[in-house]
Amino acid sequence: MNTDPIADYLTRVRNAIRANHKVVSIPASNLKKEITKILFDQGYILSYKFEDDTAQGSIKIALKYTKEYNESVITNISRISKPGLRKYSSSSDLPRVLNGLGIAIVSTSKGVMTAKQAKTENVGGEVICYVN
Repeated sequence: MNTDPIADYLTRVRNAIRANHKVVSIPASNLKKEITKILFDQGYILSYKFEDDTAQGSIKIALKYTKEYNESVITNISRISKPGLRKYSSSSDLPRVLNGLGIAIVSTSKGVMTAKQAKTENVGGEVICYVN
């Protein structure tokens, strides 16, 4: 049994990047699907596909690499709020990652969004992870 499925999701992506894989398959959940959509909208992944091949389903993510040096677009992806220690921020205290070069993904009452979107909508929430 997996106690932290979001940390597992981030670790699978991180390991696939380090092994220079083009595609990674991850067990699906609604929160993972929302995080995947945000990563795609922000340009960190090439594409994604939700498959309902099993009862739970899976997410296939095509990772994005630079053409020149074949380096991943995602340099760091880290979990912030953990099951043992949840991290919440108000709309005024939402974090900036690398002075605006990265994103923070936040789970709010209005759904999962980036910290920048949450600030414009004036909602706070749980800081899930940082991506840069």
